[in-house]
Amino acid sequence: MKRIPEFLEDFSEVMNELHTKSRFSMTKKFIQHGDVSVYQHCIFVAYMSCRIANKFNLNVDKRSLIRGALLHDYFLYDWHDKNKPAKFHGFTHPKIAFENACQDLELNKKERDIILHHMFPLNPIPPTSKEAWIICLADKICATKETFWSQPNKHLDLICGHLDLLFIWWIIILS
Repeated sequence: MKRIPEFLEDFSEVMNELHTKSRFSMTKKFIQHGDVSVYQHCIFVAYMSCRIANKFNLNVDKRSLIRGALLHDYFLYDWHDKNKPAKFHGFTHPKIAFENACQDLELNKKERDIILHHMFPLNPIPPTSKEAWIICLADKICATKETFWSQPNKHLDLICGHLDLLFIWWIIILS
C-alpha cells in the first residue's frame, strides 16, 4: 500500500470539490444495491479502484480514477421506483449520469470514458482508458459484494467512516 497517501490526498480534494460544486450529496438519498446507497457504492468503487491500481502498481491518473469512480452512477433518481421513468436502468444510467455530471462539472476524456463505459459488457462499447477498465472491474466487484455479502453496510460504513475522517482531517490541514 505504498501509494495510498497519494490516493487519499486526491480523494480528499475530489470529495471537497464534489460536495461544493455538484449535487453529489444527493446520492445519499438513493439506494443502489440492497440497502447500500448510491453515495456509499460510489465511495466503495473509488476505494476498490485505488486498491486495484495500487495492488498492481499501475500508473494511473489518480484524480481521474477517483473522480470518475465517484461520478460513475451520478444518475440522481431512485431506479427501484416503478413509477419513475427508469426503464432499462442498466443500459441507460451511464448516459444520464454523464449528462448530470456535465451539467455540474467539467470532465476530462478519461472521466467521460469511465462514466459512459463502466457498464461494459452490458453496454457493448468497451472502455478505452486504463482508468475506465479499472472502474469497470471495481464496479462489478463492489456490486457483487453489496448484493450478496451479508451485512455489506457494516463494512461500507467502516470504509466510508475512515474516508470521511481522512477528508475532514485533510480539510483541517488545508484550512
